Amino acid sequence: MSEGAINGAEGELPEALPGPTLKWIYHLSRIIFGGWWVYSGVMPFIDPGWQPLGQEQAAIDFTQALIASGLMSWIKVAEIVLGLLILSNRAMPLAVLAVVPINIVILYWNFVLEIGTVEYTFGALTILFNIILIWPWRRYFWPLFVWQGRPDFSTSPGIQD
Repeated sequence: MSEGAINGAEGELPEALPGPTLKWIYHLSRIIFGGWWVYSGVMPFIDPGWQPLGQEQAAIDFTQALIASGLMSWIKVAEIVLGLLILSNRAMPLAVLAVVPINIVILYWNFVLEIGTVEYTFGALTILFNIILIWPWRRYFWPLFVWQGRPDFSTSPGIQD
């Protein structure tokens, strides 16, 4: 049997498939990032002193304001839930989309409020992990960029097209 017959029509090249390396990078990133989020979410509940405040006054003030307002507790619960979803590889389009607003605040803290190599490294890793985790789910997000969509007022779940 010829290679063309195996791949479909004679003379057609097979569609390129991603190698196992991309899957390993994805799953390793998912485990590291999800674990990072669960740990970061749980640690202030175990010992409030474990919440990093930063070294720069702006970072300290920002973090203390989040704690004093009670918003930090909500953020930490969200980190735990999203970290567990990412670790279990469940509801990934929702999970990777939901981490973006929190990560924007984390990036602001790492790149603007707190200055240092460690902070810049964690900021860069945050960006990298987000890209790696979002990429395999990108087809779920393209419909969000429809400029003039058509509303669906039915009571049926899902897309009705």
